[in-house]
Amino acid sequence: MLQQLNGHSSSSHDQSRVSLREDIQEFLSGEAPLHQLDDLTKVNPVTLETVLRCLQARYMVDTFYTNAGCTLVALNPFKPVPGLYSPEIMREYHTASQPQKLKPHIFTVGEQTYRNVKSLIEPVNQSIVVSGESGAGKTWTSRCLMKFYAVVATSPTSWENHKIAERIEQRILNSNPVMEAFGNACTLRNDNSSRFGKFIQLQLNRAQQMTGAAVQTYLLEKTRVACQASSERNFHIFYQICKGASEEERVQWHLPKGSTFSWLPNPERTLEEDCFEVTREAMLHLGIDTPTQNNIFKVLAGLLHLGNVQFADSEDEAQPCQLTEEAKCSVRTSASLLQLPEDMLLETLRIRTIRAGRQQQVFRKACSRAECDTRRDCLAKLVYARLFDWLVLVINSSIYADPDSWTTFIGLLDVYGFESFPDNSLEQLCINYANEKLQQHFVAHYLRAQQEEYAVEGLEWSFVNYQDNQTCLDLIEGSPISICSLINEDPVPPELTGLLQQSQHSLLTVLFSTDPKEKTQEKPSGQNRTPALTVVSKFKASLEQLLRILQNTTPHYIRCIKPNSQGQPQSFLQEEVLSQLEACGLVETIHISAAGFPIRVSHQNFMERYELLRRLCPRASSSFHNPYSAKEHSEQPPQGEAATLQTLLQDILHILPALTGTAATPVDSAQCIPAPLQCGRTKVFMTDFMLELLENGRTQVLEQCARCIQCGWRQHQRRKQKKQRRAATLIQAAFRSWLTRKHIQRLHTAATVIKQAWQKWRIRMAFLASKELDGLEEKHFSQAHGSPNSSPLPPMQTRLLGAIIRLWPLGLVLANAAVGIRGFQRKLVVHACLQLPSGSSSSSSVQTAQQDQAGVRSIRALPQGSIRFHCRKSPLRYADTCPEPSPFSVTGFNQILLEKHRPIHV
Repeated sequence: MLQQLNGHSSSSHDQSRVSLREDIQEFLSGEAPLHQLDDLTKVNPVTLETVLRCLQARYMVDTFYTNAGCTLVALNPFKPVPGLYSPEIMREYHTASQPQKLKPHIFTVGEQTYRNVKSLIEPVNQSIVVSGESGAGKTWTSRCLMKFYAVVATSPTSWENHKIAERIEQRILNSNPVMEAFGNACTLRNDNSSRFGKFIQLQLNRAQQMTGAAVQTYLLEKTRVACQASSERNFHIFYQICKGASEEERVQWHLPKGSTFSWLPNPERTLEEDCFEVTREAMLHLGIDTPTQNNIFKVLAGLLHLGNVQFADSEDEAQPCQLTEEAKCSVRTSASLLQLPEDMLLETLRIRTIRAGRQQQVFRKACSRAECDTRRDCLAKLVYARLFDWLVLVINSSIYADPDSWTTFIGLLDVYGFESFPDNSLEQLCINYANEKLQQHFVAHYLRAQQEEYAVEGLEWSFVNYQDNQTCLDLIEGSPISICSLINEDPVPPELTGLLQQSQHSLLTVLFSTDPKEKTQEKPSGQNRTPALTVVSKFKASLEQLLRILQNTTPHYIRCIKPNSQGQPQSFLQEEVLSQLEACGLVETIHISAAGFPIRVSHQNFMERYELLRRLCPRASSSFHNPYSAKEHSEQPPQGEAATLQTLLQDILHILPALTGTAATPVDSAQCIPAPLQCGRTKVFMTDFMLELLENGRTQVLEQCARCIQCGWRQHQRRKQKKQRRAATLIQAAFRSWLTRKHIQRLHTAATVIKQAWQKWRIRMAFLASKELDGLEEKHFSQAHGSPNSSPLPPMQTRLLGAIIRLWPLGLVLANAAVGIRGFQRKLVVHACLQLPSGSSSSSSVQTAQQDQAGVRSIRALPQGSIRFHCRKSPLRYADTCPEPSPFSVTGFNQILLEKHRPIHV
């Protein structure tokens, strides 16, 4: 029975293998070109061979990005690709309504994280893990993502914010060349290999604008300062100062042309990263001035000369090792550049201090040649590590924002690549350990945790097997015995730190200021002494902190693949790519992504966020509750909440055709929820496509609500403005009416006063004129006839005076009369004025010009128009008096005369 069962199983397995091979051949020979498959979840069947062939087909047509479910696969092109990372492409992915429908790109991942921050779906903070082997393009990918965020997350709202955004963007981008110069090196597999890990935290405010950033580094490979493998180089900065320094700087730093340094291998090789001016300019933008830069480069030159210090074996073990002849000058130069006492430097390198016994007695022991070399290397590594950490602090101080100014962040993790050499240092072991730890995070977060959650939530799910590296991690970091515990190095000798604290160099005094923690570690305290921090312990602590940060974010993964180890474009070596695909578990990732649900939202959050989608469903519009329905749901019992959730999900199913733009199909009320959306016991599970549909529908509803609110508000504003205009019109009319009445009243009052005053003045003037005229005639006649005592005037003067008295009214009449008496009546008036008899001869007549003109009707006639008086001077006292004198006004007694034509002169 057992043999039959085993035989049946064996035959079934063989049949499945044959069927799988047939499916693979059918897929590979299909009509659809493989390079058109932009998502590996569309590959059927999903195997290493089919995935490999698809990636190779896309790589050969210069398509370097491919989606693999939750992961983006990035192939290193090993050549410049024009236009692939231009600002126009950044704006295209940023402004697209659905970036997932565009071609796969690292900007798609960047835009997805940025929109997740805006949508406020828990957890809000986002992180992108860029992983891969050394030379796969991780540093370039991280650099392009930083440029993308610097462009899309600095949209200004004012000119001041625009200047702040530009400053932050420039400083974040300038941190790259500085950190690459001091932290990257040329290795066998990569000309610009990152020899440290960094986690860049881009800080955003509530408006999703970048306000600052922070950089956290992990385990700089400081061993490279003193030890480089064959055909590899030291850090880029050492080659930059040797090749880019000016003649004056060479003299100042003791770096003459043609000089050789044991810690500077392969100096003849020139790389793109050897540009010294780019590094110096970036340091200036970060706030590192020229004098400080000069101090930094002095320290680096001092380390290069320290590497040329070689020791010779001592004949007596009790005596310290002697220097070689070539090393004496190097010690002197290094001590001068580091501003250390030369004798103290030699003593520290050649003599070791030992504390032993309960009394902690100090013993001095001469070091062997190997120990002297180790202490020399340790001194150089200590100085360079402190210098690198100080640069990171300077960068953070220039780009970090106040904690109150930002609310969320997007983390960008760029770790060193996994490498394995015949001889590996402790740092290389830690680097590979970090890669295994991050792979375990991916496995725990995505491959294992998601499938376990599906089972707990009661979803129909068939478990997918995957490769777990937990056993490897237990071997490295397990307790009580592991690789880390066995090879953990002893701490830095305290006498080396004490030596550097004696330096007079301005930068070294800052780097090695007295630390109270170090003093407490050095003090003897028996069994209660604090354990010394070592490289491995510090690295494990920082790595655990990083993993805690990643666990509190929504992670996104970019797998960088290296097509070949030679760095040649258009070269795809299947064996090398296959090993990378197996190491990162890409096939299992595709399997789970194709059938899984990466988006998980709690029931309450789902109902609070998407219940408003019922507005799009006519059938469910009547069942839409009041705005406080979310609060009602929170108070419902679990059975009622589940029923409400199922009703909401069914309503959402009815509106899915409208959201997707397809024709509506009848959906049975008893039909189960389709694959893109499933309801678990406590959470709702959905795919990225389903989340995108729901968010688009929610945006549509919010836009409709916004339009309704705007329409109602505008109607209210129009009605309000209409009422205000009507009220303003009434107020203006009433006010203008009041002003008009007041003006008319003032005019009427003024006219009345003027009229009364004019009438009084007119009566008074008439009375005075009449009185003067009568009194003057009586006075002259009385003086002429009634003064016997007066001496009589001569006859000629008497006749002239009488003529003047009698004839001046006639002159007035003849000069101003234009209309009135004509002919005979005029002559009668003249005769009356001259006291002539009516029958006098023509010799007594008065000859006047224009005798046919109008004359005087009456000397007391009422004025008929404007009156003008033409004479030299009137004998009357008030003849020229007028309230308002003007050329055409009535003056005194002349008001009795009329004028209609030019005056007539007698």
